[in-house]
Amino acid sequence: MEAEDYELEEIKRRRMAEIQRRLLERERSRQAEERARVERQVLLTRILSPEARSRLTNLRMVRPEFVEQLETQLIQAAQAGRISAPLSDEELREILQRLQSPKREIKIRRV
Repeated sequence: MEAEDYELEEIKRRRMAEIQRRLLERERSRQAEERARVERQVLLTRILSPEARSRLTNLRMVRPEFVEQLETQLIQAAQAGRISAPLSDEELREILQRLQSPKREIKIRRV
């Protein structure tokens, strides 16, 4: 019986160690994501005027994936020196208009 108890305790110990390792990995991943998010916000604060940031915040409510991609492009453009910081609301609106996909008009004709 003692050998079985020892094996059971060893299994429990290994399982507990695995659970702790997974929790630690999750926490590290969460912290890394949080640091990246904060760093991204700092960069956007430098790149965009308050009005432009407000416009992106409003747009994020409607099209979050689009805004995420746009912010990434703006950060890359600023780091490459292709845009002047801070970007005004008017300049951001121009960029948004250029990126907006042309809407096709559909006409239905009855014959």
